[in-house]
Amino acid sequence: MTENTAANTVPDRPSLDGLESTWAARWAEAGTYRFAGTGPRESVFSIDTPPPTVSGSLHIGHVFSYTHTDVIARYQRMRGKDVFYPMGWDDNGLQTERRVQNHFGVRCDPDLPYDPDLATPEPAAPKQRARSVSRRNFVALCELLTAEDERAYELLWRRLGLSVDWSRTYTTIGARARRLSQASFLRLLAAGEAYQREAPTLWDVGFRTAVAQAELVDRDHPGAWHTLRFADLRVETTRPELLPACVALIAHPDDARYRALIGTTVRTPVFDVDIPVLAHPAADPERGSGLVMCCTFGDLTDVLWWRELGLPARTVIGRDGRLLPDPPPGVPADRYAELAGATVHSARERIVTMLRAGGELDGEPRPTVRPVKFYEKGDKPLEIVSSRQWFIRSTTHRDVLLDRGRELAWHPEYMRTRYENWVHGLAGDWLISRQRFFGVPFPLWYPLDADGEPDHDRPIRPATLPVDPSSDTPPGYTEDQRGRPGGFTGDPDVMDTWATSSLTPLLVCGADDDPALFARTYPMDLRPQAHEIIRTWLFATVLRAELDSGTLPWRTAAISGWILDPDRKKMGKSTGNGLGPAELLDSFGADAVRYWAASGRPGTDTAFDPAKMRIGRRLATKLLHAGRFALGFPAPDDDAAVTEPIDRAVLGTLDEVVADATAALDAFDYTEALERTERFFWFWCDDYLELVKDRAYGDGPGAASARLALRTALSVLQRLFAPLLPFAAEETWSWWRAGSVHTAPWPVAGGGSDPAGLVPLARAVLAAVRGAKSRAKLSMRSPVAELVIACAPADQAALASVEGDLRAAGVLRDVRYRTATGLDIAVRLSAAP
Repeated sequence: MTENTAANTVPDRPSLDGLESTWAARWAEAGTYRFAGTGPRESVFSIDTPPPTVSGSLHIGHVFSYTHTDVIARYQRMRGKDVFYPMGWDDNGLQTERRVQNHFGVRCDPDLPYDPDLATPEPAAPKQRARSVSRRNFVALCELLTAEDERAYELLWRRLGLSVDWSRTYTTIGARARRLSQASFLRLLAAGEAYQREAPTLWDVGFRTAVAQAELVDRDHPGAWHTLRFADLRVETTRPELLPACVALIAHPDDARYRALIGTTVRTPVFDVDIPVLAHPAADPERGSGLVMCCTFGDLTDVLWWRELGLPARTVIGRDGRLLPDPPPGVPADRYAELAGATVHSARERIVTMLRAGGELDGEPRPTVRPVKFYEKGDKPLEIVSSRQWFIRSTTHRDVLLDRGRELAWHPEYMRTRYENWVHGLAGDWLISRQRFFGVPFPLWYPLDADGEPDHDRPIRPATLPVDPSSDTPPGYTEDQRGRPGGFTGDPDVMDTWATSSLTPLLVCGADDDPALFARTYPMDLRPQAHEIIRTWLFATVLRAELDSGTLPWRTAAISGWILDPDRKKMGKSTGNGLGPAELLDSFGADAVRYWAASGRPGTDTAFDPAKMRIGRRLATKLLHAGRFALGFPAPDDDAAVTEPIDRAVLGTLDEVVADATAALDAFDYTEALERTERFFWFWCDDYLELVKDRAYGDGPGAASARLALRTALSVLQRLFAPLLPFAAEETWSWWRAGSVHTAPWPVAGGGSDPAGLVPLARAVLAAVRGAKSRAKLSMRSPVAELVIACAPADQAALASVEGDLRAAGVLRDVRYRTATGLDIAVRLSAAP
């Protein structure tokens, strides 16, 4: 490390203000964080950075978890690693589409032709009627708005000090991502790991798309219990509107009340349809009457019964959330007509009226609140509809996925259990198709028969990638054959956003287009992410890597917790209580916000705490002032040495701090590293600087030792704080060192210590002196007439070696020792100076 000999580099009044813009620009100009990519794999530390969803703005939860990743990236860079740290944007998904719809006041109609002359609309006015645009025009608007959001995201990340290599930014909708996603899908299809089938599918009627198991959440939802009369039987249900879809009554096989009825038939109320009474162990005899309607489909248990008992399907709920216009087979059309086209709520009211009229409602509905399945980003209960969807096999790979989870290093370790519980609980294969527009299209077309019906068993594959089947023409066809009998039609769906973001390790490492980069960076070293997406992003990435290459995609998973509001609820955009980080950066500065983030232990949910940010700002400010103080003394000569006992003891203690902080960061425990470093720093500022400043100002034999010890400790502390407080550390480093602190070597512990315990002894004496003066409401520069220290002989010898510094720091006139087994300090203050 070279000392900067330029004059006047230490400012008279150092301040945090303006440091972020200054250093962000200098780092960008110098390429401080650029990945070199010239060394062997062992010299690289590669990070699979989570691509944040581009849907308007980042929130404080992003700042929290991305800071954790950056601390590790900066630490590994200082350990000599060539850090591969790209940033991506997850810019295709339902949230993006909804944002575009609301922002521009448009909706996508895939039947409309592309309009090349369509001008970019102005932002929508309140209550403006939505204008229909073609799919291609809609996608263009999505690309336009996400590009604006991504620029804003990058500016905020730079302001926070993320040491990302911005030359390697990617998007999950870009040409590289589309090509890789489509190629991977075609490989899975050829291997039989991807397949399409008509099946009951969880459906969000608001977003009009299928939803995967991993995207489900249970929310309490108000409803009512209705008791229906099936002749002499009583059946309780919260969904009487599904009565026309009822295909059986189910009882537990051990329920003696209904054993004699198993195998018989009963007739449904209102519709008078014959249905069987069957047994299945999933029926709960303690719930209601113990007899349950199986309707196709009210919930996932209905799907289970339908599949395992070989029941017919009588679908009544359409993709728009309304009852279908035509009755299912066997249901009288005249009675069903009263429900046709109604919303679920209206149909429920109408069927209750019909039940009352026929005397088939036993009592009145009883209000209840029960957990109901929702899409995690939706606001309406999910329905189950029958639809053709794409799946990737996962349940057949359960054992190997569990093995991969055990190979992965988890921080914290207990997070492995969440992954294993998810794998054990897989209820079906991974549904990856979505009925959306802005996403990676499935790269297939289907031939149309003479009646214009698609032949899904003979898909047409593309000759080149990427493709968009909605606008590109398949090999051997012409565009005028699209949608015509004997012609073709494109697959209308796009891939779930997780189906594309699960390929991020392969995408950023250049699996399909950069073999040299791939060899240097894959498998990656680190996957940092939040714990709630273990079941989605982490699981899906492990699955895709296994199916694609039979590998684990990274060596380590570092898991962050949530940010909680004062009511202990998660803060975020989806919950509506997420804070924008810009105002926090305005108020406290990046280092202060990073300090708060790094104070949240790995995997642990952490309360939002502005008070912690104030502490962080005070710490960063103190680093500036302490640096100015330490560098205010003349630089020691080249032959200077640390000779004084207290100087050696402090540097020995700092050596222990380096060892502890290094071990903590090696274990991805940034919080422990921060706490250990911070505790020493405040001792160094509050006690050690006071102890040695008189000696450092002087010209005696101990002055050179003090000045060298101060600079040595400052250099170590600046590097220990650099991953956590990058701006303050860089600023103070620039006052006296050439180059960046962030590319300087991490301090190495040399095994030093404080064998005599001089540091805690000196601290105890200073604390006693200050406490006495504070209680007497005297200035800290008030003299002490007498200080009597009762301690063991070894401690007396240790304190005697630092007595000169203690006398100067505490303004001590007389110091006496008394032998004792413990430590007791008596302070007698002077009556006057």
